[in-house]
Amino acid sequence: MKFKYQAKTREGENQVGVVEATDKEMAANILTGHNLFVIGLEEAGKASWLEKTVNYFFNRVKESELVIFTRQLAILLEARVPLNTALKTLHEQTPNLVLKEALLQIFEDVDAGLPFSQAVERQPEIFSTFFSSMTRSAEVTGNLESVMGFLADHIEREYALKQKAKSAMIYPIILFILFSVVSMILVIFVIPQIGPIFSEAGVSLPLFTMILIGISSFTVQWWPVLIFAALGIFLMLADYLQTPEGRSLKDQLKVTLPIFKRIFLPVTITRIANSGYMLLKGGIPVVQTIEILADTSDNAVYKEILHKMADDVRQGETLSSSAAKYPEYFPSLVTQMIIVGEAAGQLEQTFMRISTFYGREADASINNIVELIQPVLIVGVGILVGLLFASILMPIYQLMGTIH
Repeated sequence: MKFKYQAKTREGENQVGVVEATDKEMAANILTGHNLFVIGLEEAGKASWLEKTVNYFFNRVKESELVIFTRQLAILLEARVPLNTALKTLHEQTPNLVLKEALLQIFEDVDAGLPFSQAVERQPEIFSTFFSSMTRSAEVTGNLESVMGFLADHIEREYALKQKAKSAMIYPIILFILFSVVSMILVIFVIPQIGPIFSEAGVSLPLFTMILIGISSFTVQWWPVLIFAALGIFLMLADYLQTPEGRSLKDQLKVTLPIFKRIFLPVTITRIANSGYMLLKGGIPVVQTIEILADTSDNAVYKEILHKMADDVRQGETLSSSAAKYPEYFPSLVTQMIIVGEAAGQLEQTFMRISTFYGREADASINNIVELIQPVLIVGVGILVGLLFASILMPIYQLMGTIH
């Protein structure tokens, strides 16, 4: 859920923006943790699925554009270019109008004396809590250029992981769409033309052909109803997936269904561990690190679990014992590595090792599944297409035999 807030900084400056949290109390805690005095806090109006679709295609900043911006800013800062000059330069050369407007606002805020982290926080639709938290820790240590370099590396790794996960799904989806198109052409255009011929000739039809003719006549007769029904189901499903329950179910299936689990579980753990390493390296305390990981997680199930883990650690429980409560989402290997890291006082390095290990596992799983799924799908779709054509060609062959 998103909440609009109005707050004051310790210096007495007004600040408005949007914060994402599970409830109003959590939103207030996040703002308080950022050293803000909350004046007003209310739930933001929920955008409809149509508004979200329009924003997704026309009013958003792509991850690839954010990767480029972060890398360019890191390079400029490492070259000792002042922050406000770097922001102005990137604003002038950024082609994306949404990002361009956001950078102009950030530049004006920084030029007016507002810290970079607070200026970034005022653009929550573009920059995550993770991004603003890292910039805040960098400002405290006076090492912004180095941290921006780490951030650029981190965002690039995050983007690469997401692209790998998506690429594993592209080929099956394309094959499914092609098969659906071929099936619809046969059912709507071909079979209605030849079905009456078989009936008049009295040819004995195979069972599969009879089923196809039945489906075809039903589709041709009731196609307006079917279109409206399919559109209604799509709209209801799209609306349901926007609800907390729908997002939770979708994310739950990602990390529990056998094939999807092999891709999304190691990818999710890699992202959490990599982000955790970055935050701990930036000097963020463990409890706040876990809360930020929860707030920035794109998986609703892990978001809820991480919030619970943050509460456990806040109450004195170790991170490893809290993670052990969720063996389906944090395998025993993760828990054991955290135990060792806690004992050695090297939790930061442990997160990096977990990220490295599961990053390699994610790569291997994606490559193996892609290599395995391609021949399986080709054979499966080939069999189905063969049955479709056989259901048409066999009666034609029988019909030709009766003519001769």
